[in-house]
Amino acid sequence: MQHHNNNEKTSIQISMRKFILSLLALAPMVMYAQDNTWERPEEEQQEEVVKQKENPNAKYLRGAVPEVDGKVVFSTHIAAPGKTAAQVYDILHTYMQKMMKEKNQLENTRFIEEDAQKHVLTASFEEWLVFKASAIVLDRTRFYYALKAECKDGGADVSISHIRYLYEEERNPERYTAEDWITDKEAVNKKNTKLYPGSGKFRRKTIDRKDFLFNKFESLLK
Repeated sequence: MQHHNNNEKTSIQISMRKFILSLLALAPMVMYAQDNTWERPEEEQQEEVVKQKENPNAKYLRGAVPEVDGKVVFSTHIAAPGKTAAQVYDILHTYMQKMMKEKNQLENTRFIEEDAQKHVLTASFEEWLVFKASAIVLDRTRFYYALKAECKDGGADVSISHIRYLYEEERNPERYTAEDWITDKEAVNKKNTKLYPGSGKFRRKTIDRKDFLFNKFESLLK
């Protein structure tokens, strides 16, 4: 009886060993298959290619800061379907007044032109442009620019110009204009793949601010 039980145990052990060995033999094949890109779904391969090609700086590279007669000027036309010039003027005037009361605004922010007859608005802004803010670091610059809106029936021509900066005013004040600091020549490397460390952060944040304002105006005039 004891001999019979021993035979059964031996048989079970042999079967288990065969099973484990077969699993071990399959494992490299499974791993190998997972490493072959041609055996992955096509969508997965395409996603991987896109991820490899994405450049986080893409929207800030060459051509993102336009120059007109040697001056940096961001401009756009914003459609306002069904709205008169007076309505467009009132909407943008109200929002620019609201902008002037925001926490990032400084003492020199003000209207330069408020012409309700010609439907033209021009304001000079002085505000904080923050690069980094944490419990131990506050990296920011005073940011100056002129924001102009020429309102018409059905839309507005909006521009941002006369851009300049006052940086590190409490330690070693540095003054820059957009023309000598955030242009393609001054802020983008020759290969057009990345921004220079110093001027690049000014270019990036200026473009972000411009995009925010133009997008905000567009949403208001829809």
